[in-house]
Amino acid sequence: MNYTYEPAFKESIRFHGHACLGLAVGYAAARVALKRLAIARAEDEELVAIVECDACGIDAIQSVLGCTLGKGNLIYRDHGKNVFTVIDRRKNRGVRIALTADLFKRTPEQEALMLRVFGGEANETERQTFWTAQQRKIGDFLADSAETHFRIEMIKPEAPEHARLFASLICEQCGEQVMEPRVRLRAGKKVCIPCAENYGRGW
Repeated sequence: MNYTYEPAFKESIRFHGHACLGLAVGYAAARVALKRLAIARAEDEELVAIVECDACGIDAIQSVLGCTLGKGNLIYRDHGKNVFTVIDRRKNRGVRIALTADLFKRTPEQEALMLRVFGGEANETERQTFWTAQQRKIGDFLADSAETHFRIEMIKPEAPEHARLFASLICEQCGEQVMEPRVRLRAGKKVCIPCAENYGRGW
């Protein structure tokens, strides 16, 4: 099946660095959120995305929905699952989108080829074979109905609090700036976490 990449997916690819099936999963989830919540990309913190893995798809969530770590409206939970919960603070509603399809199953041969490509050991023919197959998988996946691959549930969420701004202090050990709530006291000095954990005879 042929699939022409939408501009928003092309932007996600530009942001992420390459097209891959993992990125497409996050992009498809972001599209579901936009449609089900009738929302547009977040300019500030009006949307919150809670993601349950640190995989490629998170870059599409950031690119499409405008939920980022820097704005404080991207929350990471280390569950190892392609699950995305998107919350609209203004209407206090959300959608939970969970991948249920086994998209990443590979034969031993496919696994070996992938390792060769990403390990820089593949020749040009092998690279072309790998990326052509990837493009086909991405196109077929994005052309399918989201319900084919995801469990989608509308939820009544408890929206996390807005990101807070804190004063900054200077670590008395390394001289670097650190936000006040992350300062630790060691041997009477106000220090950052790395310096506090590097406890030695010099204190």
